[in-house]
Amino acid sequence: MKYRLALFALLGWAALALAEPVPGNPLFATSFNDLAGQPQALRQWQGKPLIVNFWARWCGPCRAEIPDFAKVDRLYKGKGLVVLGIGIEDQADPVREFAKAYEMDYRVLIGKTQGLELMQALGNKVMGLPFTVAVDRSGKVILARAGRISPAELSAAAEALLK
Repeated sequence: MKYRLALFALLGWAALALAEPVPGNPLFATSFNDLAGQPQALRQWQGKPLIVNFWARWCGPCRAEIPDFAKVDRLYKGKGLVVLGIGIEDQADPVREFAKAYEMDYRVLIGKTQGLELMQALGNKVMGLPFTVAVDRSGKVILARAGRISPAELSAAAEALLK
């Protein structure tokens, strides 16, 4: 792949900032099932500002940042921002219960092992969780963040996507 990665530390967490878009962004070539078991092609969100968060129920940092994603979704949904959570999980039932308990009102999909592969293709070579990417309207990945994202960084990414 011919894109450059700049690795930096922010608040003790590793973050990856993609200097160039991922060629042929693999995000939009992927489909996952939603919580009702219906397949959802991610290409339906192509052309929209998009924040995608990969998470799992057993992941402590994931649990800690989920309310921040719900808040950003509420604040910016009316401006066209799409927040999407991809659970690295196998079964919809426990994820549905988890999403309800954590008030995940944004779109949640079940990633299974395909979600791990997509994370890796988007720059998360160690496949650690949580992992967040921000994608602009042109499909360019403007942020790829491994580890818990701060509320300020998440809001800044949302604002940058909506410019």
